[in-house]
Amino acid sequence: MPLDTFLALLVYAFVTSVTPGPNNFMLLASGVNFGFTRTIPHMLGIGIGFLVLLLAVGFGLGAVLTAFPMLHNGLKVAGSAYLLYLAWKIASSRSMGGKGEERAQPMRFLDAAAFQWVNPKAWVMAVTAMAVYSNADRPYLSVVLVSVAFAVVNLPSVSVWAGFGMALRGFLSDPTRLKWFNIAMGVLLAATLWPMLR
Repeated sequence: MPLDTFLALLVYAFVTSVTPGPNNFMLLASGVNFGFTRTIPHMLGIGIGFLVLLLAVGFGLGAVLTAFPMLHNGLKVAGSAYLLYLAWKIASSRSMGGKGEERAQPMRFLDAAAFQWVNPKAWVMAVTAMAVYSNADRPYLSVVLVSVAFAVVNLPSVSVWAGFGMALRGFLSDPTRLKWFNIAMGVLLAATLWPMLR
């Protein structure tokens, strides 16, 4: 891969990883409600889950979904339902997940990794990255290179959102502010479905 193409790939990976979307809204809310350290498994799950999704798309899953639209539609419906469930959980949260709080838990590593498979933004990012930056002359090497580039860029990019959430913890320690913040995050997360519904 030429250097200018690789640099363009890194820019694409950064922009798509750091801009608002389901993962980043959930990380912002998790940073507020649970702090940065307890959100690390969530961030790692996003990174590893997306890496596996990229490899799968690059090695042929994207073609399978194109060949079988019903499978794609089923994935879209399941993803939408799960995303709305997560939005409801965030919107209905009323207290920060402190040590004594049993019910509230940050998203676990495996849950965050699995979420990438039903995350509409992750699919668009993966399919676009493979379509634009993989090389038909050296398909295996280019798929791995694209995937590794995203893995390197993704974790620092998404951690910004969890860090920003943690920085807001003091301001949002007021129960009323926290309530409205969580409602806003839930609504924003649900709104990320809008591009799929058009």
